[in-house]
Amino acid sequence: MAVDYTVIVLYLAGMLAMGWWGMRRAKSKSEFLVAGRRLGPWMYSGTMAAIVLGGASTIGGVGLGYTHGLSGAWMVFTIGLGLLALSVLFSARIARLRVYTVSEMLDLRYGGRAGVLSGVVMWGYTLMLAVTSTIAYATIFDVLFDVPRTLAVVIGGSVVVAYSTLGGMWSITLTDMVQFVVKTIGVLLLLLPIAVVKAGGFGAMRDELPGDYFEPFGVGGETIFTYVLIYTFGMLIGQDIWQRVFTARSDKVARWGGTVAGTYCLVYALAGAVIGTAAKVMYPNLPSADSAFATVVKDELPVGVRGLVLAAALAAVMSTSSGALIACATVANNDIWARLRGAAAGAGPHDEVKGNRAFILVMGAAVIGVAIAIDDVVQALTVAYNLLVAGLLVPILGGLLWRRGTGAGALAAVVAGGVSVIGLMWHYGILANEPIYYGLLASLLVYVVGSLVTRPTDAATLAAWRERVAGREPEAEVPVTA
Repeated sequence: MAVDYTVIVLYLAGMLAMGWWGMRRAKSKSEFLVAGRRLGPWMYSGTMAAIVLGGASTIGGVGLGYTHGLSGAWMVFTIGLGLLALSVLFSARIARLRVYTVSEMLDLRYGGRAGVLSGVVMWGYTLMLAVTSTIAYATIFDVLFDVPRTLAVVIGGSVVVAYSTLGGMWSITLTDMVQFVVKTIGVLLLLLPIAVVKAGGFGAMRDELPGDYFEPFGVGGETIFTYVLIYTFGMLIGQDIWQRVFTARSDKVARWGGTVAGTYCLVYALAGAVIGTAAKVMYPNLPSADSAFATVVKDELPVGVRGLVLAAALAAVMSTSSGALIACATVANNDIWARLRGAAAGAGPHDEVKGNRAFILVMGAAVIGVAIAIDDVVQALTVAYNLLVAGLLVPILGGLLWRRGTGAGALAAVVAGGVSVIGLMWHYGILANEPIYYGLLASLLVYVVGSLVTRPTDAATLAAWRERVAGREPEAEVPVTA
């Protein structure tokens, strides 16, 4: 294992080095939070694919393949579909807004009526998303170094917090590109073919496993529908995803680069399910489906290759964790703290880079603490996406698509969706399908009715919104003071 350890240690050291390098470029708020809005198509595609394909997509995707066969690809597949829909339908408009957060978009569209409340909901989502990614370090470091769970969370989380705090989005972008390459080589080019060969090939896999392992809809229609509601729609509105759209240097880069990333996600989804199916043949009685990835890597791969594939798993977790962390800190600082202290986000003579850096450090410490306290990744992730989709999907898409939507309707929809989904999760259980169904329906009804019974958004606000969507009103960049 010495070679494998060396590969992992060099990988972690490289992440920290890129954080230090990124610090030299992050000299303004725009550079620190959205990489100066100047990523080209290849870097944009790689970083977007890296952030959406995290530990749940890699370790969890293989686990679903172990349990359900090829239809286990649907969870990650719906993530790819969501990214494709975002890129084709909305990314150009989002990029032209030149804002920093989803709540700023809602303020622009509705005239400053829903910012703080939507910021709180988005902060809760990004915090829990970062927590779930951080929890996954325990699984990987247990395989690598046989360390206690708490120490594993602290080690992995501290590396992410360090390079994210140093260089912000520039550091995260650079590390994500490395992570994208490592994941592609480790999972698609190495683990996938090796796992299939070790299982005896597709013919042997078909002979050994029940026929429903090869049915495209074997996981169940209701489950697939729930995946679409949570993950496909979640991709359309998450701050972690939008913040990457803001990094594109043009709306064309956002559209076509995102389309490439979404297509990559579809391939990655199928690869994970195939690896999990092969693992079922090799290890039919594993105590946990989520251990399938680590078991195949540990027992079937040669020295050196094993270290690279484990680095790929680590890369998957780190890319999502760092993206969620900077999104969480951006929302906390710009949408909540700036408003609570009575100043517009970005205003005042203070050093904004220093302020955002401090928020990443504080939010990172909070994420590590919560990750140590919580052990159930699936429940934490479900809570995060249920709150996001039920609370914010309707106001955001309504603002983009329906001229008659009003601030009062949006605010009511955030409250109705959020309260409904929390109450329904308490009643039906966190993992039940009903909370997201009824919570989303409540949000939609309240938004439509609330908008129709209140005065339309004033003409000046809508005119300013149209100018922003058309890209004719540039952002005002505030210089950083020493």
